[in-house]
Amino acid sequence: MAKCDLILLHAPHVYDFRKKTILHGPVSDLVPPSPVFEMYPIGLASIAEYLERGGYRVRIVNLAVRMLNDKNFDAETFIRRLKSPVFGIDLHWLVHAHGAVEVARLVKKHHPQAKVVMGGIASSYFYRELLEYPEVDYVIRGDSTEEPFRQLMDSLKTRQSPEAVPNLAWRDDKGNIKENPFSHVPDDLSPVMVNHYAGMIRSVIRHLDFASITPTSNWMRYPITATLTCRGCTQNCVICGGSKASYRDFMNRQETVYRSPKQVAKDVKNIAGFSNGPVFVLGDIRQQGQEYADELLELLAKNKVKNRLIFELFRPASVDLLRKMNEVSPGFCLEISPETHDPEVRRAAGKNYSNEELEQTIGDALGVACGRLQVFFMIGLPQQTPGSVMDTIDYCGHLMDRFKDDKRLSLFIGPLAPFLDPGSLAFEQPERYGYRILFRTLEEHRQALLAPSWRYTLNYETEWMTRQQIMDTTYEAVSRLNRLKAKHGFISQKAAARQEWRIKTALELERRISEIWDGDNRCEELESLKAEVDKINAFSASEREELELPIGFMKLKFLRPLWSLLTGR
Repeated sequence: MAKCDLILLHAPHVYDFRKKTILHGPVSDLVPPSPVFEMYPIGLASIAEYLERGGYRVRIVNLAVRMLNDKNFDAETFIRRLKSPVFGIDLHWLVHAHGAVEVARLVKKHHPQAKVVMGGIASSYFYRELLEYPEVDYVIRGDSTEEPFRQLMDSLKTRQSPEAVPNLAWRDDKGNIKENPFSHVPDDLSPVMVNHYAGMIRSVIRHLDFASITPTSNWMRYPITATLTCRGCTQNCVICGGSKASYRDFMNRQETVYRSPKQVAKDVKNIAGFSNGPVFVLGDIRQQGQEYADELLELLAKNKVKNRLIFELFRPASVDLLRKMNEVSPGFCLEISPETHDPEVRRAAGKNYSNEELEQTIGDALGVACGRLQVFFMIGLPQQTPGSVMDTIDYCGHLMDRFKDDKRLSLFIGPLAPFLDPGSLAFEQPERYGYRILFRTLEEHRQALLAPSWRYTLNYETEWMTRQQIMDTTYEAVSRLNRLKAKHGFISQKAAARQEWRIKTALELERRISEIWDGDNRCEELESLKAEVDKINAFSASEREELELPIGFMKLKFLRPLWSLLTGR
């Protein structure tokens, strides 16, 4: 393999998930990746592109995808064959806590002289604990680690002490943990994410390895991509580790910083150069104000790309904004997460708008020819009871009736799982919001990921629901919504029957796992269930299928980006 200056590795949620008996449940039904959470954060591509411009050769390797797509892929052998003096491993989402540390151990096992760097939201939160693992040499804190990473690479290249590298936590030669000032919190994002997608294409050509850079296991079939509008957030949803309060307290970001509308529009145009798939514009484009939203939409309209755009709303929107979205991307997709039908519970969760406002936006979006409107509800909120969750399902029926079974309206419900985010208001102030936190340390979360069922992985209970009730309520709610969709013709009877079978089988496995977990011969008995558990884990959830937007036969454009790279046009 060609030698690199830096290799960025993305681990599966549990390193040896192919050997473990773990019933994942519906924890990833409402997101593109599988329960292995193989999608790597967009920051890896940004870091790679920034360091490439700084003169370093960087490669991204998505170990999780490789392990998912090829049962014979030997991750340890692959890591052993890699050549680099520095390895970066993301621990952005806490769900990767087990896999990220285990991959770091394999890197040190086969490359003892190499340096291991970790970063991401969860890394920034648990940075002190991470450095207690001998396999981790450095942790770069914050949401903008491109420039600190470049400075660290410079210091390693010249063999200088990294004491001047901002945001860095590290161990010196004597094993003492040191924390450099957390001072790099840029209010200008123009130097980063300049053209990170082109950098990924160059990497594919350089290493002749498309398999290692794909973001999800099914990306060739459904090539969804995303563009980031900002770092930080203006909202304070109490269950979110990416809230304004969390960024302030643990990422040292006092104010949200925005990419310029020109940068975002350029991203979309670059994506359209190699993909016909949908493009998710991450973050409510109104966060910086209406002028920002208007300018971005004007620039997107000039691009005239054919890709379907997905916009998200943090609160109800005006019909004028929705009309402009449709002019930019006819048949656009819209996402909004009211979390619950109950305005009081919604307010307790950090969102404050009425059902009348929500329904006005739904009606307006459908009225301006929105192609898909996805509405998400959550289980595990403050003040939410099992009965309240079932009332939310009844509210879904009300929405179906009100909007006359318009098939563009897609309704979803899922659990707050596998973790309540460390750094969120609910995690940091559990008594105030009615939560009981079951795991606090990084190692406790790592071990929880090895539990045989997602019920045991949950790191919280609420005053209103135990872990058992959260699990039982989730399956009941998903089942009821499934039957409601079939009744109103949103899904076929065949799809509904498949989902019912999935839920029934999962509940039976949950019961058997619970009995084993309380017994004496855990390992042997759990092993006997592995084939059945793997089968239900691999079963495609109808919710994930509903999330996908239609794409034409030609999903990717291979020749155009290759020609552009060769000719410089």
